[in-house]
Amino acid sequence: MTPDRRLISIFRSSKKEEMYVYVDKKQGVGALPEALLQLFGKPQHVFDLLLTKDKPLARADAAEVMSAIDEKGFYLQMPSVQDDYMMDVVRAREQRPAVGRKDQDD
Repeated sequence: MTPDRRLISIFRSSKKEEMYVYVDKKQGVGALPEALLQLFGKPQHVFDLLLTKDKPLARADAAEVMSAIDEKGFYLQMPSVQDDYMMDVVRAREQRPAVGRKDQDD
């Protein structure tokens, strides 16, 4: 049974932009599966949060986060496909020389 509230820690991936893992603060990242850590890299602590089922989160459903932590011991927030695509577009544009760009302002 999922508690009504839980103190969680959020960690950022050292390998992948916009990838985060949410864990129970008491548990920490020590019990994360090795396969996840290979994909995720070294977890970098972002902040701690008192999470309730109705708390609004930017890119996740709080009740789903809490349920995943109960069932698996963690919740993995993946970057959205659209974000990856847009980052590739921005990087490609930044690598083009500024002179002669058609999209340049006059």
